[in-house]
Amino acid sequence: MKIVKKIGYILIIALVVAQFFRPEKNDGNMNIDAFISETNPPAAVHKILKETCFDCHSNKTTYPWYNAVTPVNYWLAEHIEDGKKHLNFSNWSSYSLKKKEHKMDELHEEVEEKEMPLSSYTYTHSDANLTPEEIEAVVVWGKKVQADYKQQLQIK
Repeated sequence: MKIVKKIGYILIIALVVAQFFRPEKNDGNMNIDAFISETNPPAAVHKILKETCFDCHSNKTTYPWYNAVTPVNYWLAEHIEDGKKHLNFSNWSSYSLKKKEHKMDELHEEVEEKEMPLSSYTYTHSDANLTPEEIEAVVVWGKKVQADYKQQLQIK
């Protein structure tokens, strides 16, 4: 029994010490103006994007209270880094026309197939649970924007 207590104390000390080490926050400039002006989402879709996408897919995240707890903050940082690797709305102006077309294709497909937003995100962000009508609005808008990019690619 003494060994179990020692292991317990060591784990508690390790968790306390770990609280002093934190990952870097995603606290840059969101700057999604290029994306918004170029894709012109309707107000309802803009609201959906803001509530479900921008935290993990832009350069600025609004962190929940539990981000103050290590190791949860490392898990969140990894999710955000991965999300930005796949699509970063803050870098939209640096994407080529072909990449923008492809990203819009992925965006509406992921939403339509209910792959995005992630269930781990909607679990703690209930406002990010999309209704069928919201999914449809994003998909219709996304397909329209993708078609516009395709058309521009054909002209070039």
